[in-house]
Amino acid sequence: MDQIQAMRAFTRVVEAGTFTKAADSLSLPKASITKQIQALEARLRVTLLHRTTRRVTVTPDGAAYYERTVRLLNDLDDIEASMTNARANPTGKLRVDVGSSVARLLIIPALSTFYERYPDIQLDLGVGDRPVDLITDNVDCVIRGGELSEQFLVARRIGTLPFVNVASPDYLRRHGTPQHPDDLQDGRHHTIRYFSARTGRLWPHEFEKNGERLELDTAYRVSVNESNAHMAAVLAGLGISQTVMFMAAPHLATGELVQVLHDWQHPSLPVHVVYPPNRHLSAKVRAFVDWAAELFARHPHLQRNTAASTGTAAPAAVPLPAQGIAPIVPSRPAPAEVPARGTARATAAVRA
Repeated sequence: MDQIQAMRAFTRVVEAGTFTKAADSLSLPKASITKQIQALEARLRVTLLHRTTRRVTVTPDGAAYYERTVRLLNDLDDIEASMTNARANPTGKLRVDVGSSVARLLIIPALSTFYERYPDIQLDLGVGDRPVDLITDNVDCVIRGGELSEQFLVARRIGTLPFVNVASPDYLRRHGTPQHPDDLQDGRHHTIRYFSARTGRLWPHEFEKNGERLELDTAYRVSVNESNAHMAAVLAGLGISQTVMFMAAPHLATGELVQVLHDWQHPSLPVHVVYPPNRHLSAKVRAFVDWAAELFARHPHLQRNTAASTGTAAPAAVPLPAQGIAPIVPSRPAPAEVPARGTARATAAVRA
């Protein structure tokens, strides 16, 4: 038995939640994963996993073994990276997933600066507002917005997303300018809504002012599930909506959009780079995370908060949406017996 390979297989099964997903993410037959786990359990003389036809759960012994194994594998990867000088000159393929507007407006325009530093990294950039399963899809890291709740993933907070209430000048000429959020429900106004690509749920419009909080389930003519389409609908004069400032700012500067309800603000959202715990010391991931953090810190409309995400972030009162910064889909709920030491909880309750 290749003990290191068996340990990698075990950690991937724990994180993926099933043998099938673990096998797919490792590009190995399911039978090979099963044999490796069986051999590992025989060697240790303990049961690491409880298996049923529907799911895999971790035993108390398995939870303790997982926590120590993850640290050992991370140390091993770090040793190999240092010996091959990969930390100074990271190489190879890196799979990153980002929301559509973040890719279009932030990441892709700045990628030339990334390659000036790291010319030997090959980047596979997944783009879309649909949620991603980091383990099953074999994604190295994602940039996502929203409060954190999943214990199995590691997160680094790199900024904050302020929102703005906007409409086109043409819409305001036809319908007037609202003076209070309640005006959006009086029949004179139309709103543009955003719905989850995964669940179909419509996200409410939220407003805060001097401690007062309103959540409005407004009538609408059109709803969309993608951030660039959402902005296009606002620019087309189809209604009033809320969007993140980094998307709206260029249009506000040109007069294509007008800010409304200045005193009433949608709550800001934190934004994180999130990655699986077994990859947190990868030189490639570290390079991208550090670069993304610098990129967000320099942007005038991404207020940076450098506090580390350790699972202590204040929970949102309700799920908070962020166009173009889609949520992470955890492979499964993290079992309480498997603490991911030093990791953040990272299921973002945000727009899909």
